[in-house]
Amino acid sequence: MRATLTALWGEVRKGLLISWTYKANMLVSILTLGFIFVGIAFFMGGGELDPERIASSLVGYLVWMYVVQAISDLTYGLRGEISAGTLEQLEMSPAPAGLLLIGRVITNFTITTLQVALMATVMRLLFNVRVSWRLEALPALLLTLVGVLGFGYLLAGTMLVFKQVESFSNLMNNALAFLNGTFLPVSAMPGWLAGISMSLPSTLGIVVIRGILLEGKTLADTWYEGSLGWLAVNAVLYLVVGIAVFWICERAAKNRGSLGQY
Repeated sequence: MRATLTALWGEVRKGLLISWTYKANMLVSILTLGFIFVGIAFFMGGGELDPERIASSLVGYLVWMYVVQAISDLTYGLRGEISAGTLEQLEMSPAPAGLLLIGRVITNFTITTLQVALMATVMRLLFNVRVSWRLEALPALLLTLVGVLGFGYLLAGTMLVFKQVESFSNLMNNALAFLNGTFLPVSAMPGWLAGISMSLPSTLGIVVIRGILLEGKTLADTWYEGSLGWLAVNAVLYLVVGIAVFWICERAAKNRGSLGQY
């Protein structure tokens, strides 16, 4: 257990040091995401930037940022290990490689939280976008991140087998931005598309978090209406399926002797 925790902390520390070393890149990244959000909100608003409408979209967009960073970190992170020839060393750790990825996710979520706080502050100062940040939304966010983690494991597993999954990863990142209800409400989608949207790892989380932050609902309210319960089910299913797919793909790559091949 001690060796596992040490290895896990090593992954967290390494990720934080790398991010700090390339902090300029992180700043440019948050600026880019900010410009993209304002641009999309401007066009979706018909050339207007209504603070209330932006607040609703901002909540969804900030959750989407967690999704993008988690998917990118797990897939591109492992891809980087393969390119550097260090993936097999990672597999030789006393802790399972799948568990060590959690260290990277912890680092990722920590950095993303700082980016989210910075972006929310800028939106408030520049466009008077006010969101009532409440701790009651934290459990819903954590459940959403559990589902996102499972989705990341699923993509990371496919990367171990197929190696080149960047196009699919980018497709999913962009699709999630427009299908998870960030800019276009799920209620405005056709029935079949709304069904797909509600099955994604972030849509239900956005619905619950919006209800708490923008509509003044409590966790009890979201539980009684069913959205929080379905969010929990969605998160657990994604985590279980994601870990299972990662484990199967990891074993398949090892059996083929292609784990560290690029």
